[in-house]
Amino acid sequence: MKSILVHLDASPRSSERLALARQVARTQGAAVTGYYAVVPTMLGMPFIGASATGSVMALLENADREQRARARGIFDAAAAAGGVEMEWAELGNTDFASGVFEQALYTDLLVLGQNDPDDHLVGTLPPRFVASLVVDSGKPALVLPCVGHYESVGSNVLVAWKPTREAARAVSAALPWLRAARRVHVTGPASAALERWLRREGVSAPIAEASLAEVPVGEAMLSLAADVSADLLVMGCYGHSRARELVLGGATETLLRSMTLPVLMAH
Repeated sequence: MKSILVHLDASPRSSERLALARQVARTQGAAVTGYYAVVPTMLGMPFIGASATGSVMALLENADREQRARARGIFDAAAAAGGVEMEWAELGNTDFASGVFEQALYTDLLVLGQNDPDDHLVGTLPPRFVASLVVDSGKPALVLPCVGHYESVGSNVLVAWKPTREAARAVSAALPWLRAARRVHVTGPASAALERWLRREGVSAPIAEASLAEVPVGEAMLSLAADVSADLLVMGCYGHSRARELVLGGATETLLRSMTLPVLMAH
C-alpha cells in the first residue's frame, strides 16, 4: 500500500481515522490523503428547498464553512506530527457520489468510519455510504467503529473465510497485517490450500480454525471476535446495486450496523 485515502468530516472520529491511517502509512511507506466530503447542508435538508430565505441560506452556508474549518483543523493537527506524507483534498461543489467514487479509484486503501446517526458533527452523508463506496469502487476499506480508540490493529486477526471472490479479495488486501500478526483465526472451511497460500505470502503466525455459533452470521462473527480478542476482522463485503438501490448481504449489514472492532472489507 502506497496511497491511503481517509474520509474526513468535522467529527472527532476523523482524528481517530487519521491516526490509524498514519500508523498504517508509517509501516507501509505510504502517503495519506485526507478527503473532506459531506453533502451540503442545504441538499441534506430537502424540506427547506426553494422556500429558504436569503438569511436562512446564509446561515446554512456559514454552518458548512464552520464544519469544513473544523475538519481542516483536525487534519492540520495530524499533519503537524510529521513523519508521514499527508495531503488535504475536498469534494467542493462536485456531486458527492461521483466525486468520492472517483477519488477512491486512485488509492490502495480507504479508511472510513461507521455511520453514527447521533453524531451531528459528521454532517450529511448518503445512506449506506461505506457499503456503497466499497461495492462501487472495488477498493478495500478499513472501517472503524463509531466508538473506541484504535492506535494500531492487526496483532490478532480474525478472517471470515469462505471460497468467494469477496473473501479472497479481502484476505489479499489484509496481507500486510497478516504478515505482521501474532495470531490468525480463520472461520469457515479453512482449507489446507488457504493456509498454504498464506504461508507462501509470508504469513508466519499460527493459523487456528474458529467455529461460528448457530446464530445469524453477523452476530456470530462479532461474538467470536470478542471471544478470541481479535483487534481486526477481515471479511468480504457482500452486496450489489440493483436499480440504484444497494442490496447488502445479511452479515455485511449486521457488521456495518453493530461493529465492535475495526473491519477490513473488500468487494
